[in-house]
Amino acid sequence: MNVRAIGLDCNLQIRSFLAEYRFLLLLLTFCLLIKESIELELGDSSDGMGYLNSILSSSGQIHADDAPVSGGGLSQNGQFSYGYASSPGKRASMEDFYETRIDGVDGEIVGLFGVFDGHGGARAAEYVKQNLFSNLISHPKFISDTKSAIADAYSHTDSEFLKSENNQNRDAGSTASTAILVGDRLLVANVGDSRAVICRGGNAIAVSRDHKPDQTDERQRIEDAGGFVMWAGTWRVGGVLAVSRAFGDRLLKQYVVADPEIQEEKIDSSLEFLILASDGLWDVVTNEEAVAMIKPIQDAEAAAKRLMQEAYQRGSADNITCVVVRFLANQGGNQGGSSQSSSM
Repeated sequence: MNVRAIGLDCNLQIRSFLAEYRFLLLLLTFCLLIKESIELELGDSSDGMGYLNSILSSSGQIHADDAPVSGGGLSQNGQFSYGYASSPGKRASMEDFYETRIDGVDGEIVGLFGVFDGHGGARAAEYVKQNLFSNLISHPKFISDTKSAIADAYSHTDSEFLKSENNQNRDAGSTASTAILVGDRLLVANVGDSRAVICRGGNAIAVSRDHKPDQTDERQRIEDAGGFVMWAGTWRVGGVLAVSRAFGDRLLKQYVVADPEIQEEKIDSSLEFLILASDGLWDVVTNEEAVAMIKPIQDAEAAAKRLMQEAYQRGSADNITCVVVRFLANQGGNQGGSSQSSSM
């Protein structure tokens, strides 16, 4: 082969390389445009690891063409009724889970209710739903020191989930907003931005705090642990996660803890009902609006469905899950069914 032929061959190889390079650049640009389009259409995934995680996750999820689900029940002692409603909403995948459970512990009728909003896939939320309350009621101090039992159950469930994640390539996490009814006590615990609101004496009262990275104490805790908070569409831990407490999130665990804040309320005649819901509701409905909306609705399932439907109609871009518990202090004598459990 002469020099001219070698030169022509080199030119052809260079042109081929440049053509492939331009193609890759175009492909990358196209992917970025698709990502931006998805972000604009769906809005910020408020507690997620990012938009594409939510869209591409496939572990145990329910797709948006599945119909919303709802149900409810009544405690055996007639002291409270409950209802739930859950829908993928406008999202292409379902990462919300819930648990409504009535059990007997040491002769006490106990109600256990929870909403779990997953991110980075459904694995963490499903695991918490399946294990948190079982870990709690088996705790030796569940009746004698319920608050410490709740804290221990949260910590143990988180640790066990993280151990189970060793073979997973992706990082999943979940919020939790839970309500435990024991005797005349209501104990609300939460991590993340699912929220609990009660109606007492006709007034809406938040009984949990959304855990956001830009809160002064949460930011300080994260920075003290060696992490950082930065703006990326919203304030995020490490520029990634938009909640500062959660189950799971192995890669951020040093900063994103599963330590619950716990608040206790007395169940008396002034306590009318409780709402637990994922941020698919709270993003578009205020605490006061939610309470006013369902105050006239005596049936707890109908009330939960009303909240879910209103959130959807107001344009919520997230999964929507609502649990309503009505306290029947002035309606004694009702007969309930046997111990029951319902879950997504």
